[in-house]
Amino acid sequence: MTTSQRLISKDDVTLARQSRYNSRKRVNQIALTLSLAAMVFGLFWLAWILWETVRLGIGGMSLTLFTDMTPPPNEAGGISNAIFGSLVMVLLATFVGTPIGIMAGIYLAEYDMRSWLASATRFVNDILLSAPSIVIGLFIYAVVVARFRSFSAYAGILALALIVIPVVIRTTENMLILVPASLREAAYALGAPKWRVITMVTLRAARAGVITGILLAVARIAGETAPLLFTALNNQFWNSDLSKPIASLPVTIFKFAMSPYENWQQLAWAGVFLITVAVLGLNILARVLTRQK
Repeated sequence: MTTSQRLISKDDVTLARQSRYNSRKRVNQIALTLSLAAMVFGLFWLAWILWETVRLGIGGMSLTLFTDMTPPPNEAGGISNAIFGSLVMVLLATFVGTPIGIMAGIYLAEYDMRSWLASATRFVNDILLSAPSIVIGLFIYAVVVARFRSFSAYAGILALALIVIPVVIRTTENMLILVPASLREAAYALGAPKWRVITMVTLRAARAGVITGILLAVARIAGETAPLLFTALNNQFWNSDLSKPIASLPVTIFKFAMSPYENWQQLAWAGVFLITVAVLGLNILARVLTRQK
């Protein structure tokens, strides 16, 4: 091969490489543009929803909102009974579902990762995680409400707890798996038993992710309406007896938003604003408490 042929061959290779580079660069620019467009599209609707929530929700904020019960049509009042009912059911559902979810996640990540029981548990958990909340509400209605022939806050708590459990299981298992094995080995080398390694090492290392998972579960059940329609129903009056129907913010918002009365619609937007602020506050609090010193 002559010198001129070698030069031509090198030029061809250089041109081919440059062509491939330009092609990849164009593809990268197109993908980046589409990604940015999708992000802007999503942020636009999110900002619009938040703006409408703040604009219409602020107008309904008043002291009577937290002190008075559900008012008659076209009369002043508040949703204190619905706020109380939501707080009670969300807190108790979290109290019931969180320990079960954390312990199941620890079992799947630390004790049994590959047996048939672990596979079956993950499969059932995935089904619960993706199941529509109305199906869970119908299940609790058939098992609890229909059997005892009474709507109750207890039934609503069970329905919400079934929504909490799969979220906490998934996040706990994933966070514990991400903990480096060297941390466990170092603890075992010091003679620590397995239960102490889990509680003092792996859970501590994964606490931020576990807490985030709990807060995600709380954020999800805080706005659930369908399960409560089939379980806790609603109540226009103040009720602290958990064996009877009880009011909740999501159901009250649904009822008031569908009504033709202006004061009820204003209270519905105020309830939406309260739920949004509560979920945002929980997320901010979690980041503050779990940030690395």
